[in-house]
Amino acid sequence: MGEAKRRTMVIKTENCSYTENKIYPGKVIRLIAKDGRITIFTSSKVKSLIQQRIKAVKLRWTQAWRRHNKKGKTEDVSRRKTRKTQKVQRAVVGLTLDDLKAKSSVHHKKETRSVVADAAAAKAKASKDARKERVAHQSATTQKATKNVVNNKPATMSKAGRR
Repeated sequence: MGEAKRRTMVIKTENCSYTENKIYPGKVIRLIAKDGRITIFTSSKVKSLIQQRIKAVKLRWTQAWRRHNKKGKTEDVSRRKTRKTQKVQRAVVGLTLDDLKAKSSVHHKKETRSVVADAAAAKAKASKDARKERVAHQSATTQKATKNVVNNKPATMSKAGRR
């Protein structure tokens, strides 16, 4: 006949919810909580640790501790290199790409930027001076108005006259 194929038996294993180790059939301890969650343990030791609320990350022999402290992984998973986005200049309606480049090169020159900045500073100074003049004019008119108003306070009595 020929060689007989060797077949391996498939064993359904489960993972411990605390240590994350494989548990083979017949070695499982299950705990069903009031809310219906099923937790599977390797041993009574693990069950006791969970009931004491001891975190798996704190114990050196658990997979959680190994993962937390970066142990056991020989393959370094390198980050994927992200592509740098390439800038593409497109023409605007009414302007060609050459016109746009010429315009932007004018704006990037130091002399043109300083001229624009000086013009903006002069405009700001002029508006500030105009505002100061307006405020001064308004305060002068309000002072004249207060001088013309007659004092209409009623005469107050002294302490002796209140009896």
